[in-house]
Amino acid sequence: MSRAAEESNRRMLRARDAMDRAYAQPLDVPDLARIAHVSPAHFSRTFRATFGETPHRYLQRRRVERAMFLLRETDRSVTDICFDVGFGSPGTFSRTFRDIVGRSPREYRKQAVAVDVPTCFTMAWLRPGA
Repeated sequence: MSRAAEESNRRMLRARDAMDRAYAQPLDVPDLARIAHVSPAHFSRTFRATFGETPHRYLQRRRVERAMFLLRETDRSVTDICFDVGFGSPGTFSRTFRDIVGRSPREYRKQAVAVDVPTCFTMAWLRPGA
């Protein structure tokens, strides 16, 4: 791998790590591009080429993964979880959740059973597809 490709990957990883840490915060492409020290258009193209999905879709999936955990492990309302993981409206949250997981948040909560296995295995088994 060339030095330029390694540097590009490092920049994309830096932005993805920021998304992982601050998934509940409002993040947009210009903010993430600044973290990666590239232009917004270059960031979007390079992120997709590097990780196989757009920055927006990655952030949505990350938020849904966290919501899945909260739905399984807490009794908090779906609306509270929606806002806690960074969605601006329950409708957008439910539609995005259904697109990624294949069922609504309420259906997921009803069918989800807390399994007494290590969290890393649970996350791997229950991770939604990209």
